[in-house]
Amino acid sequence: MKIGFIGLGIMGKPMSKNLLKAGYSLIVYNRSTVPVQELVELGASPASSPKEVAEQCQVVITMLPNSPEVKEVVLGTNGVLEGALPGTILIDTSSIAPEASREIAARLSEKGVRMLDAPVSGGEPKAIDGTLAFMVGGKEDNFDTCLPIFKAMGSSAVLCGDIGAGNVTKLANQTIVAVNIAAISEALALATKAGVNPERVYQAIRGGLAGSTVLDAKAPMIFKRSFDPGFRIDLHIKDLNNVLDTGHALGAALPLNASVMEMMQFLKNNGLKHADHSALVQFYEKLNGIQVKVLS
Repeated sequence: MKIGFIGLGIMGKPMSKNLLKAGYSLIVYNRSTVPVQELVELGASPASSPKEVAEQCQVVITMLPNSPEVKEVVLGTNGVLEGALPGTILIDTSSIAPEASREIAARLSEKGVRMLDAPVSGGEPKAIDGTLAFMVGGKEDNFDTCLPIFKAMGSSAVLCGDIGAGNVTKLANQTIVAVNIAAISEALALATKAGVNPERVYQAIRGGLAGSTVLDAKAPMIFKRSFDPGFRIDLHIKDLNNVLDTGHALGAALPLNASVMEMMQFLKNNGLKHADHSALVQFYEKLNGIQVKVLS
């Protein structure tokens, strides 16, 4: 099977590499040519536009920043829709608004092109080691067809419902992650303010009910003062914007999302938009006049 991949950024490039490792023939496109060349050196073939990718592939995967970029690449001039043949499957692994996924799928279906919305969780580390979690929306037969592709890039793929359900699930995921990081930051700030070693607090609670994957991933980063992005503040802001917009459209009250959004906006406005979202701790540090760090 020949697969197209559009969007070779922090997530798309390692995902593409794992498809090559799995033996798939890959056609790649990216606005910046540097990652394209890197993939070509590993065996991929380059394309000059999303249209050219779609003309050659049975499955096209997109990994792009947000809804406008996905619409442009798929529906715009020289986009996927112009080149795709009936029966082609678009797998959009971007994290976008659920309604945008439904809009794109409706346009594609007019030409007989199928779609799955399949955002991921796990960030760059899991993209690199091929253990991403895919949250998928779409028809079951399309999901079954693409399951081996998901398994080449991830450790799990769950069909959550029809088109848009994947991104609704991703919004729920991002809600839990954002609120969890904020709670971790608040708790470690409390320990520090009380003069208790926050690293000892982490070790004591990680095996109990407060333990989580987020705690184990982010607390060590905080202690090391290592805020290089696995997932950037500005990207999480984008996701929380989609959460709040979707919630407002549904009449759903989401006060915790709104609170964490304000914290992240504060950090963005203070020069931390490209920092990892674990930098939320710095909001609490500024608020309390302390620094969370391991005590001797």
